[in-house]
Amino acid sequence: MKRWIAAAALAMAGVTAASFAAPPAAELLLTGVPIQGGTLLGTAPKGTVELRFNGQLVPVDADGRFLIAFDRDAVPQARLTGRLADGTLLDRAFAVAPRDWRIEQVDAPLRPTKNTEAFLALRKPELEQIAAARDVVTDARGWRQRFIWPRIGRLSGLFGSQRIYQGQPGAYHSGVDVAGATGEPVVAPADGVVILAADHPFTLEGNLLMIDHGHGLNSAFLHLSRIDVIPGQHVIQGQRIGAVGATGRATGPHLHWGMKWNDARIDPLLLAGPMPPN
Repeated sequence: MKRWIAAAALAMAGVTAASFAAPPAAELLLTGVPIQGGTLLGTAPKGTVELRFNGQLVPVDADGRFLIAFDRDAVPQARLTGRLADGTLLDRAFAVAPRDWRIEQVDAPLRPTKNTEAFLALRKPELEQIAAARDVVTDARGWRQRFIWPRIGRLSGLFGSQRIYQGQPGAYHSGVDVAGATGEPVVAPADGVVILAADHPFTLEGNLLMIDHGHGLNSAFLHLSRIDVIPGQHVIQGQRIGAVGATGRATGPHLHWGMKWNDARIDPLLLAGPMPPN
């Protein structure tokens, strides 16, 4: 499957697809560019009975297809190892390109988080619901698709951007923000299964919707004004799933789209490609 990569991100990293040549056909085949916040589609040789990425077990479909991804702060080196049914060992090491993140220096102290007892009492069960949702394993196969944007509009926030307050780093932005008006539709970027549809606004995320795309890849949509699907529901790419809003901790209506592969936070822009024109 052809993988769309955001040209700007790759240019900043000084990486091209040609710089990541495929190995011989008998080895592990990878499609894409290994870069912080990015993903790779792969094909394992016939007869692969185990595959691991940096020691983590990776599911492999019957046709050998698999997915791996790189956290925003992924280290420069990565390794795929595997084993065939006949005992043959697979081993592939490769470099992970760094990203030039948008960093803003702020001449003011970092404000302390308001972790009051009342806030923590509300937050704990929310975090437990989010963690439980990410533990759900589904039969979704959206990870094999070319992703689309869940909302077309101006990008108002980039993945990985961060503010440094008098030398003290704040939390980096964990997704992409798309500007929009309250009530404008949000669609599924790929096929998947709903793993969380909050029945009330969460303290930070507001009306939160999470969709599993299979093989450890999931999407989270924050601040929605409405959720149009229910837990366990299968959705298809392009299906309406909710609407833009400003619920939770938001300064105005917009869509925050975050993505994770297992524990790695990844950049939706590298999966969906450049934002199409309105």
